[in-house]
Amino acid sequence: MSDSKQSTPNTPALLPEGLKLLADETRWRLILALRQGDYQVGELTTQLGLPQNLVSYHLSALRQGGLVQIHRSDADGRVIYYSLDFAALKDIYRDLGVRLCVPNHVPVARELSGTIVFLCTANSARSQMAEAWLRHLGQGQYIVRSAGTRPQPIHPLTSRVMAEVGVDLGSQYAKGLEALQDLRPDLIITVCDITREACAYWGSEVAQIHWSISDPLAAPEGEQEAMFRAVRDALHLRVEGLLASFSE
Repeated sequence: MSDSKQSTPNTPALLPEGLKLLADETRWRLILALRQGDYQVGELTTQLGLPQNLVSYHLSALRQGGLVQIHRSDADGRVIYYSLDFAALKDIYRDLGVRLCVPNHVPVARELSGTIVFLCTANSARSQMAEAWLRHLGQGQYIVRSAGTRPQPIHPLTSRVMAEVGVDLGSQYAKGLEALQDLRPDLIITVCDITREACAYWGSEVAQIHWSISDPLAAPEGEQEAMFRAVRDALHLRVEGLLASFSE
């Protein structure tokens, strides 16, 4: 007869590490705040109404646990943005479903409509990918546009890496903010730190969130293709999360 220990109804299983991290009110509030977009520590301190040292402590714990990541601003290297690692959160969700024998539930976006604009500097890579992902995953429910503060032609790698996952940019083209001057967006998403301030173009009455995404063209030439794929995949997770939030 084996002496190996087996899990029984009377033998409590250890709490998964991911849930331990989330089982704290302050960390949970940080997760919910970062669910909406990327923020600097000072912005999170203001949102949560907590001392900065406490917020920094819990952000450090979440980062060490792999649930939060940082990105040094492309606009100012002294500024650090915190963001969720959506892939890690999906792993926790999936693991919990397996442990509890509960089928994974994928939220389905309600029948909504609205106009969403993605902004970056050149409108040649990040914002074009984000626009294409939302068109693809949103299944035509939303009016989606993108623009740049200093537009450049769409980079060939943008089209190539999106085509690799079956997403066609179609009739998308690079354009400046002035091309959207008659548009009244419901939500603006900046995917470039340098362009974050451009949200003032539409005024503060428009909902705005920020995704601090690295510029793939800033990578060394030999690494750019891999960086384009990494940005593509990161934006895929971001847009999936955005659509899931619309179903809440």
